Amino acid sequence: MLLRIGLLLACLLSLALCAEDFYKLLGLNKDASEREIKKAYRTLSKKYHPDKNPNDKSAHDKFVAVAEAYECLADEEQRRIYDQYGHEGIEQHKRGGGRPQHHDPFDLFSRFFGGSGHFGHGGGERRGPNMEVRVAVPLRDFYNGRDTEFTVEKQAICSECEGTGSADGQVDTCDVCGGRGMRIQRQQLAPGLFQQVQTTCDACGGKGKKVKHACPVCHGSRVVREPETHELHVERGMPRGVRITYENEADESPDWVAGDLIVHLVETDPQLGTEEHEKTDGTFFRRRGKDLFWREVLSLREAWMGDWKRNITHLDGHVVQLSRKRGEVVQPNTVESIEGQGMPIWHQQLPEGVDEAYGALHVEYVVVLPDQMEKSMEKDFWSIWDKWRRKKGVDLLKDSGRPTLHDEL
Repeated sequence: MLLRIGLLLACLLSLALCAEDFYKLLGLNKDASEREIKKAYRTLSKKYHPDKNPNDKSAHDKFVAVAEAYECLADEEQRRIYDQYGHEGIEQHKRGGGRPQHHDPFDLFSRFFGGSGHFGHGGGERRGPNMEVRVAVPLRDFYNGRDTEFTVEKQAICSECEGTGSADGQVDTCDVCGGRGMRIQRQQLAPGLFQQVQTTCDACGGKGKKVKHACPVCHGSRVVREPETHELHVERGMPRGVRITYENEADESPDWVAGDLIVHLVETDPQLGTEEHEKTDGTFFRRRGKDLFWREVLSLREAWMGDWKRNITHLDGHVVQLSRKRGEVVQPNTVESIEGQGMPIWHQQLPEGVDEAYGALHVEYVVVLPDQMEKSMEKDFWSIWDKWRRKKGVDLLKDSGRPTLHDEL
């Protein structure tokens, strides 16, 4: 007898170990609220939906498992049994004639997201409109790439009533239009002349259904406005304005399959970083396609005499050095191009067989003249300059080929 009991306990233990914990599967703690359970299901069911993961058996299995976990934890009685006895307790509850579950995970999915429980762009089902938003990221993220998040407000099927609009789940066919959502009205145009006009049923608002007790969250409208957060993967070298499509993530409704959310990736206006790691010269770069542009300011002495070095901290933290030897002159507005120091070229725009390439960095030199000179310095400069000009200087007026000035009288 003891041996049988031991074998039975071992079997139960093995079953419990083989099945993944429902809370762990949904990424929840055991004290998760009903709202948190529904939110976890909404997120994971879209992530693992077979239509978004074709030919991926593991994703299909996850989709089914997530549906099973939700249906167990969303039911108060089954959750209590699961918390106390685990998977084996749920199995015994089913065999004992407990409350039946929805065995089709696609049916459960359709209750949350509308349609037939499938994503897709083909015909046969009404499809909702696409939704377009702009998401701004700094130039530093375009250069280095980054995984981040963004939040949009959208229309979502009410998770409280699962899109029925009813507080108790009871939905009745409209007794005025017979569920058609439209009414035929007869209007008299003249004596003996009548016209039939089709109008939206005012009793059910064209839905064909009526509820006695409206959902306290959506007030019978079946949908709510709520924020939704998405992951955003910014790839290195992505062009500004690139479109990133999130399939079936637009406004939801029980009456249609959600359209696509289209993100336009734009660049934020440059601003000085407030954090220590953000205080780099990268704030002052400008981008044009695959090239970067930088403006470097030189004093008159540096532009004229040379003998200087400057370090530019690039967008990824490496240093680019600018310099001139003594005696090397830099003319105002000179542009120096440094190959390989521009933007990384997006992998979709690289030539075949090339794994990595960069544009150029164009440095424009701006020369700042002093506002004024001390009289002694001006006298010394003029003397040296005039002596040098008389010896080796060029008469700019004569060299230009212009006519010399003369009096007309």
